[in-house]
Formats: sequence, C-alpha cells, structure tokens
Amino acid sequence: MTRVAFITGSGRGMGREIALTFAKKGYRIIVTDVNEDNANETVALIQESGGEAFATVCDVTKLASVEAAVNVAKEQFGQVDVLVNNAGWDKIEPFLKSEPATWETIMNINLMGQIHTCKTILPLMIEQGYGKVVNIASDSGRVGSSGEAVYSAAKGGVIALTKTLAREMARHKINVNVIAPGPADTPLFKEIGEYNQGITEALIKAIPFRRLAQPQDIANAVAFLASDEAEYITGQTLSVNGGLAMV
Repeated sequence: MTRVAFITGSGRGMGREIALTFAKKGYRIIVTDVNEDNANETVALIQESGGEAFATVCDVTKLASVEAAVNVAKEQFGQVDVLVNNAGWDKIEPFLKSEPATWETIMNINLMGQIHTCKTILPLMIEQGYGKVVNIASDSGRVGSSGEAVYSAAKGGVIALTKTLAREMARHKINVNVIAPGPADTPLFKEIGEYNQGITEALIKAIPFRRLAQPQDIANAVAFLASDEAEYITGQTLSVNGGLAMV
C-alpha cells in the first residue's frame, strides 16, 4: 500500500524538503501551505521527480481551514497515513519589547496549528488502524533561546502535547513523536530580522559540527520517525542540532 503524507507548511524551506524526501520514498504527498503558489511549486518539483502530490491551501491557525484541507486529502487519496506538523513562524526580539499581537500569532501557528491538525487527522488514523505523527518543535522548547520566549513556550507546548497524545494513541498503535531542530539554514532563519544579525557566525562556532542544519538533515530524521522502522518509538523528542544542545 502506498502511504499518504499530509505535511503542513510544505510550500518552502524545511517543509518543502520534507515533502520531497517523502516523495522520493514513495509516499503520495498532500502539500499544504497558507501560500498557494508556494504549495504548487512544491507539487511541481515532486511531479518532476516522478512523485505524486496534490496542493491545497491550509491555514493551520483556523480549524475550519484544516478540516477543509483534510477533506481534500481524503477526496484525492482516500486516506492520511502520516501527519507532519511542520508549519511554524517566529519573530526574534527581546521578550520585553514584544507585543501581544506577536504572541498570539506565534502561539496560534506553532502550537494551536498542531492541535488543530491532530484533532482532525487522528480520528482518521484510528479508523484506518494506522498512523504516524511527527511534530516539529525546536530545541528552544527544551532549553530556551534568547529572543524567543513565546516561541520557546509554544514549542515546549508541542513537546508536552506530543507526549500526551503518544500515551492516548498507543492503544490504537499510532506513533506520535517530535523532531526538535537546532538552528537551520531555512528562509525563516534568514528573515527573522536585525536582532539575528551576527548570531549566525556565533552559532556556527558553538555547534560541534561547525555548521547550521540543512533542511535535508531535518527531513531525514522526520522520514525515519514516520517509517515502520520506528514503530516501537513513541512520545520521544529527537534533537537534530549538530550537538549544539545535548539533552
């Protein structure tokens, strides 16, 4: 049976690399993103390499949008076997200079978005008798990160959510795990503003492997946790950070 992967925020960056990696492994992909053009670009890349994919707009902050996207997935492929909660956003700034509107956006995308998708897709997995969920958190949710107080809180919430769902879903043989990336060379990292200038070089010096993570590094780890080789792994948080934090 060909598995179907529903990947949020897969219109660019790390999410796109995850989608391409899964497609190479034979999955059919539901590419979801708030930006339709980006989602279509990812689908085109998958199709060029001989894979099968379909794009749909999904704003993870809105439960109705998630439900609509999942309905599209069911119409196109009839099932959802793997959920990868990749969609995320951050604005790096000192906490005392941050504003409530920013807090709300960060929490809605990074935490509520994953709650929405899990609430919608887990019942399908239970009905199918099969499912793998890989939530993308961050090492900031484990050890904190200056300038990312609310983001760290949201990602810490993702880790706690994952552990609880792993316990609740174990009776249904559904695996729920977390990938916690360290600093990664993604479009989001390049867009996070003036506060980040000069930090990249410092991070590279601090990382034992002396480089930022590449999207493929993260995608490989996600693919492992979504595979049948990881069927006895659940409720775990796997850091992919080049040794920057060892927790």
